[in-house]
Amino acid sequence: MAIVKWNRWGIPTIFDDENWLSQWSDQVNSPSGIDIYETENAVIVEAQIPGIKEENVEVNIEGNVLTINAHQEETEEQKNKKKTVYKSTRQTSFNYSTNLPRIVDSSKTEAELEEGVLKITIPKTEEGKPKKIEVKKKIK
Repeated sequence: MAIVKWNRWGIPTIFDDENWLSQWSDQVNSPSGIDIYETENAVIVEAQIPGIKEENVEVNIEGNVLTINAHQEETEEQKNKKKTVYKSTRQTSFNYSTNLPRIVDSSKTEAELEEGVLKITIPKTEEGKPKKIEVKKKIK
């Protein structure tokens, strides 16, 4: 996401730059964020992908790498229902890959999309769960 400069009137100064259109579209089309956190039994990933339908989201886990691909385009039906006066490209795409922090069981992964937030729950394997090791005093 691009850093936006603000002037003293509280208006973004992206229009002062030569590439203001590309900076603006980067901000509009990029996801708001990704959070990865752990519970005792699972790794949870939450990705904000507003405006994208669940049939346009693909989640893959290969080894210990999670990949999320999402895209949304205006359909021909949507294009035909309106008389266009001005059109800016209406495409949104999102691609994110990350290494997961623990060894996980990808076969039991669940993903759900609710109100623009994709929540992926990936169970940890027994090997991936932290284990407490007892420290003993050495006797001479």
